[in-house]
Amino acid sequence: RDLGEQVLIEVEDNGGGIPAEFRERIFDPFFTTKEPGKGTGQGLALVHSSVVERHGGLVEVDSESGVGTTFRLYLPRATARD
Repeated sequence: RDLGEQVLIEVEDNGGGIPAEFRERIFDPFFTTKEPGKGTGQGLALVHSSVVERHGGLVEVDSESGVGTTFRLYLPRATARD
């Protein structure tokens, strides 16, 4: 969605949600709640480093147990280079 100087990308699911006690850590590298061999814990860490650190964006997370999770990625609008 176009927000003027920013672009919003919204991704939501209807999964089990992220428990409150894990929300502060979901962007930490190698953090996972999955059993060994079922995930590396890198996915959200890579999203955060790409969106926030490299592109000056913002990631917001809303999650409710048993309902699902919504991620909002705000990115600065690119301008044409001379």
